[in-house]
Formats: sequence, structure tokens, C-alpha cells
Amino acid sequence: MEAETLATLANAIKDHLSLQSNASITSPRPPKQPFIIGVAGGTASGKTTVCNMIISQLHDQGVLLINQDSFYHSLSHQQLEKVHEYNFDHPDAFDTELLLACMENLKNGQPISVPNYDFKSHKSTGPGQKVNPSDVIILEGILVLHDHRVRDLMNMKIFVDTDSDLRLARRIQRDTVERGRNIQNVLDQYARFVKPSFEEFILPAKKHADIIIPRGGDNDVAIDLIVQHIQTKLGQHDLCKIYPNVFVIFSTFQIRGMHTLIRDVKTTKHDFVFYADRLIRMVVEHGLGHLPFTERQIKTPTGSIYPGVDFCKRLCGVSVIRSGESMENALRACCKGIKIGKILIHREGNDGKQLIYEKLPADISSRHVLLLDPVLASGYCAVKSISLLLSKGVPESSIIFLNLIAAPQGIHAVCKKFPKVKIVTSEIDVTLDNDLRVIPGMGEFGDRYFGTDED
Repeated sequence: MEAETLATLANAIKDHLSLQSNASITSPRPPKQPFIIGVAGGTASGKTTVCNMIISQLHDQGVLLINQDSFYHSLSHQQLEKVHEYNFDHPDAFDTELLLACMENLKNGQPISVPNYDFKSHKSTGPGQKVNPSDVIILEGILVLHDHRVRDLMNMKIFVDTDSDLRLARRIQRDTVERGRNIQNVLDQYARFVKPSFEEFILPAKKHADIIIPRGGDNDVAIDLIVQHIQTKLGQHDLCKIYPNVFVIFSTFQIRGMHTLIRDVKTTKHDFVFYADRLIRMVVEHGLGHLPFTERQIKTPTGSIYPGVDFCKRLCGVSVIRSGESMENALRACCKGIKIGKILIHREGNDGKQLIYEKLPADISSRHVLLLDPVLASGYCAVKSISLLLSKGVPESSIIFLNLIAAPQGIHAVCKKFPKVKIVTSEIDVTLDNDLRVIPGMGEFGDRYFGTDED
């Protein structure tokens, strides 16, 4: 890595640590990241019904519903005099800046005040409704997928797609019964503003949706699948929600027990190596599952046809000396005859790290690479190693970084610079201390594994 890049990374780490001055294991953790869902669609498409169905099935989770309609601009006296000429379906009708500020605060664990908008007076009334953050936040409205800044806050984007005639019939019933309007005004507004705005602003946002639900609330299968996906995501670490390229193997009591043993300062070298090897093997197996494959049908000894897959053939490992060498045996046990290269990164003072040795397969640019290092701390070594692989022609998307534990700072450093590199780990720890050691961590992994620690 060039000196300029190293300096940038060093400053980033120092800035982070300065925000956590005197941080320790007892420091308060950052707020839990909520899972934010955007639900868009045309007027009266069934968005609210879909939201209510999702909420009812997530009864074990805290769910907060925010309506974009609450963020309409209050109309001035002049606008009220010509209210029938006002386009309530245009992006400018909403106070998007206020909506963004409220969503950012909720995402950061802070309570907000949601405006009380009166559809009869077309004004926000009172001090607003105070709401607290929640595990799941649903933002519902016709234009919630229109502004990229709002979309960027979402973990899941849904578009409810319903027949236009059915939507018009529903709108007539809603506006006449709930909002005290006559049918002729509703039809005039629909023809002049609602339909053109749908075609110009709302429908084009459909391309940004992760999920499109035909028939709205009548589509029980789609709702069930969405709820299952949300429940899966809620069980993940917050960083997995932020970075889709980060994967933590599913935690079981077996995995938790092995982590307990390898983290225990009293664990003997023999037990440390035994349980570390077991965990490493699981991480390697999980990492191999992210490699591309091709479908292949084979005939079994019974004469039957089995629809199987072929493993990726162009594969190699690269270990970061020396801790990464502890992962080589597990990789060889899983991949017969695999080539393994090596990278040595040496620390020189407090000014960063310097690469002093590398030995890689000559054809590494045509292979998928499993980068091996059991601990991802500040991310310096990882960024340096990945940069070297890229300089050798390895595509970023062909690199899978395997480690046992990772600190959030290291994940941020790698993912922000290399968003296509997959990170596979068995646990994400709390933080780094002032000496850039992972907390709670497991100590100097290489020394404990190879028996070179002082004890």
C-alpha cells in the first residue's frame, strides 16, 4: 500500500479512537441498528394493509410505523384558497428534509416527534407525536422510494403493485368517507394530479424495489416470505445489515462454547489449538459456500440421476503470516491439493505497516482467493493484503476474507474500501482498545496457537 493510503487509514483509526477516549469494555455500546423497511406504491394500493399484516406477524418484535403523509407541508392561506389546484402527489408536497432528519435520529437510537397532519385543514397541528426507536421501522408512503437519500436508509424496499381501477375505487371511498370530499372533486384531482404524478414519480421508483407485491394485502405468500426474511435479518449482527458482504456463521451453543474455551486465559495450549482448529474448519467450510458453482447432473450407483453442482476449480489460499498459517491445514483438508500463497506484513514503529514479503501463485489473477487471517482488528493488515492481491490482477469480487473474530473498526475499514470483498467470520467483537487490540478478544492468537507466548 502507498504511504498516502496508510496515512489515511491511520488517521481514520485515530479519529475513531479519539471519539472513544478512555474507552473500555464497560463503555456503552452504540445503539442497536433498526431494520428499516420502505413500503411504496400508488394511491390506495394497499400499502397500509401490507404494513399492518407485517406488523401483526412480527408480534414478538417492536415495530414502528411511520407514514410519509405525516410530513406534508402545511398549506399557506393563499394555497388553501386554491387547494383544488394543489398537487399532493408531487415530491415537493412533502417536507423530505424533516422526514430525513427524523429517520436519521431513529436510526441513531434517538426519539423523534412525528407531525400531526390534518387532511381536512391541510395543516400540521399540535406539538406532534413523540415516538421512540424500535427494532423494526416501517416507512410507508407513495413516494418513499423516490428520493435516493431516503432509499439509502432502508434495509428492504417494497413496492405494492395494484390495478389502477381498483386503486381509484378505493381512493373514492376513502376520500369521501374519511376526508369529507365529494366524488367529483376526487375524480378531478385524480385526473389532474394523482394519475400523472403516479406515472412520472411513483411508478419509476418501482425499479428500486427489492420486492414487488402484486395484489397488495391479498398476497399472503409474499407477506409470509417478507416476514421470514425480516426475522432472519433481525437475528444478524448490526454490521451484517449495513454491509451485505459481511457473513457471520450461525451461532450455536457448540460455537459459543468453543469461543468460551479459546478466549479463556486459563485454557491450555493443547485445548486452544484443538478448539481453534474446529472453529477454523467451520469458517473455511462456510467461506467455500460463497464460491461460484456450476450445475451438474450425475448418475448414482442405483442408476438414478442426481442434480448436483461442481465446485469452483480455480481456487487458492493466501495466509497472512504468521497467524494466518494456523488456518492452512483446515483449508487443505477441505480442498485437496490447493495452492497456498503467503503475505508477510511487518509493523515498523507507530507509522503503519510495511509489506516485506509475498509469495503468491503466478496465475493468482485467474483464481478465487481465500485470504486467511484469524483476527481482523484495525483492518490495516487486511487492507494492505487485499490491495496487494488487487495489484496482482485478482478481481475484488473474487476475494473471500476468512477470520475467527473481527472488530467493528476492521470491518468498516475493509468494507468501505473494498465493498465487493466478502468477509466470513465466526463472531464480531465489541471494539478495539487504545492499543488496537480486539476487545474482548482472545489475546495474541499466533503466540497462543504456536506456543510462543511468555506463559
